[in-house]
Amino acid sequence: MGARKQAQRWKDASRQVGLDPILLVPAIGLLAVGVVMVASSSVAVAETYAVGPWHFVIRHLMYIALGLVLALSLRVLGTRQIGAMAPYGLAAAIILLLLPFIPGLGHEVNGSTRWINLGIVRFQVVEAAKLVIILYVACYLARRPELDRRGFADTLKPLLAAGLLGVILLKQPDMGSAVVILAIVGGMVWLAGAAWRHLFVLGLTSVPLITVAALEPYRLQRVMTFVDPWADPFNAGFQLTQALIAVGRGQISGVGLGASVQKLFYLPEAHTDFIFAVLAEEFGLIGIVAVLVLFGVLIGRMLQIGLRAQAMEKPFQAFICWGVALWIGLQALVSIGVNLGLLPTKGLTLPLISAGGSSLIMTILAIALVVRIQWELAQAQLARPRRRERFAS
Repeated sequence: MGARKQAQRWKDASRQVGLDPILLVPAIGLLAVGVVMVASSSVAVAETYAVGPWHFVIRHLMYIALGLVLALSLRVLGTRQIGAMAPYGLAAAIILLLLPFIPGLGHEVNGSTRWINLGIVRFQVVEAAKLVIILYVACYLARRPELDRRGFADTLKPLLAAGLLGVILLKQPDMGSAVVILAIVGGMVWLAGAAWRHLFVLGLTSVPLITVAALEPYRLQRVMTFVDPWADPFNAGFQLTQALIAVGRGQISGVGLGASVQKLFYLPEAHTDFIFAVLAEEFGLIGIVAVLVLFGVLIGRMLQIGLRAQAMEKPFQAFICWGVALWIGLQALVSIGVNLGLLPTKGLTLPLISAGGSSLIMTILAIALVVRIQWELAQAQLARPRRRERFAS
C-alpha cells in the first residue's frame, strides 16, 4: 500500500507542478528583445547580401522555434537519463570540436574553421560542446563530494579536460570560446568547494599558457587596439570605435527603435557580435539597464535553483544549474564588455539576443534543462510524505 500511495502522490504532484515563472519571464523577455533588435539591426545587412529585408529576422524566428522543439524533448528525457549519458560528455565534446577539421564537412569563415556544413544550415560546434562539457563536469563533481578534502588530482582533472578542449579551439582558432569554457569549468570546480591552494597553483600555471596564446600577432593587435582604438579608427580600431559611437549616441533614452545610424554599414556584424551597441544606441541607458536586469534575474534564479537542488541532495542537478548560469552569465558579460569597450574584441554572441542559430538553439536547450530540473525538484517536494503520514505508517 505504501508504494502504491507514493506512486499516486508522484502522479498528483506532476499535475500540480507548473513551470517556474521567475525563470521563464526573463528568458522570454530576452528572446523578445532579441527578435526586435535582430529585426532592427539586420535590414542594412540584408541589403548587403541582396536578400529580403526580413531575411535574418525570419531565420532568427526559425531558430527559436527549433530550439523550443528540442526543449520539448525534455518532457520525456529527465535528468536521470541525462546523468547516465553525462560520463561520455568529454569524448562527445572532443569529437564535436574535431568535426570542423574534416575535409568537406568543416566550413571556414574569415579564416576560422568553427562550423560544420549540414547542407541547409551551418552549425557552430562549440555551442553544443559547452553544454556537453557542463554535463560531464557536473557528473564528475557530483561523484566527488567535499572536493576541498580530496587530493590535487581530483581538482586538476576537470580543468585538464577543459584545457584539452581549449587547445582544440585555439586551432580553429576561437580563443574567446576557449576562455569561456575554462572559466565555466573553473567556476564549477570552485563552487564544488575546491581548496584555494589548489586553485591558486592552477591559476599560476595557466597564466603563461594564456599569455603565449594571446601573443599571436592578430590577438596582440586586438589587445593593443583595445588599449587605444582611436589610434587607428579606420582599420584595426574600426569595430570598437563605431561601437563606442553607437553607445555614446544613445545617451539616456536612445534615438528610438529603428533610428540607429551606426547599423547602416558603419558597425560590422551589427546583428550578431555588436547587437548590444545598436540596442544601446536605440534605447540608451534605459535599454542597457533593462537587459542587464533581465540577465541578472535569469542567472540569479538559476543559481538559486542550484542551491535548492544541493539542499535536496541532488548534486548533479545543482552543478548543471550552476554551469548553465556561469555559461550564460560569462558569455553575456564578455559580449557586453566588448560592446562597451571594456574588453578586447571577441567573436562571442549575446545569449538569446544576437542572431546566430547555433548559440540560440543551444542556449534555449540549456535553459530548458534548468526548467526541467526546477520542475523535478518541485515535484519531488510535493511528493514527499507529510510528517503525519510518516508517523502513522
